[in-house]
Amino acid sequence: MENNEELQKIIKSCKGNIFDILEVGGIGHTGGSLSILEILVALYYEIAKVNPKDPKWEDRDRIILSKAHACEAMYAVLGEKGFFPKEKFNEFLKFDSILQGHTEICTPGIEYSGGSLGQGISFACGLAYSAKLKKKTHKIFCIVGDGECHEGEVWEALMFAAHYKLDNLYLFIDYNHYCTLGDVDEIMNLKPLKEKLDSFGWNTIYEDNGNDIMKIINDVKKLDEIKGKPKCIIADTIKNKGVPTWEQEHLHHTAGEKLFEGIKEGREILENE
Repeated sequence: MENNEELQKIIKSCKGNIFDILEVGGIGHTGGSLSILEILVALYYEIAKVNPKDPKWEDRDRIILSKAHACEAMYAVLGEKGFFPKEKFNEFLKFDSILQGHTEICTPGIEYSGGSLGQGISFACGLAYSAKLKKKTHKIFCIVGDGECHEGEVWEALMFAAHYKLDNLYLFIDYNHYCTLGDVDEIMNLKPLKEKLDSFGWNTIYEDNGNDIMKIINDVKKLDEIKGKPKCIIADTIKNKGVPTWEQEHLHHTAGEKLFEGIKEGREILENE
């Protein structure tokens, strides 16, 4: 178990990894990657059972990034954890690279090839149901975006998970409030989100600081005690956390001069922390 100080060092290093990956690609999904970084570090370093030396270990916990466009954060943490050499960051978006613009199972540690929003939670439900049938004890963790929750398939999956009492399934909703088209609640109001999930039969925690890694870890510990229900943490996060210019513009996908200026800004802030 890592203490908070050690975890903050890991987060800092992983954020630097994200900037390195974005710089190589010259384009990328900055907003959703920086909003979920603490959740991913919490999962890979404190919560989930994983083995970088044996990524396909049968009894591992499964981590599904349904919002697969936020792959920069996933790659940053997987590389830091040792699933593949960090030198691979230099191959981001290259032909035949294991690091493409959405997560794919060719990458060590990746469980799900994503791209079409809404499908990852259904995939996670299948894994959780299968584990129940096989009487396996591993857990399934799935991260979806708030904009992704506009997809009908998400709500079908929520019903499925509750109906089959998939208490081995943990859902994280990255509630950073903005998708590629704008404010998620102006586009299609999700509120009251917690009450909706509870009414579907989930046990739900609304975490008002979803970028606080210790709060995320403690929330999961609370949910571990719940039996017979799938579990959800609605993590209220900051899109583009750590790059104030990007934060103010709620950027989703960034390229060109704005990307490189933001990377410079973010690195300067990291150096002074």
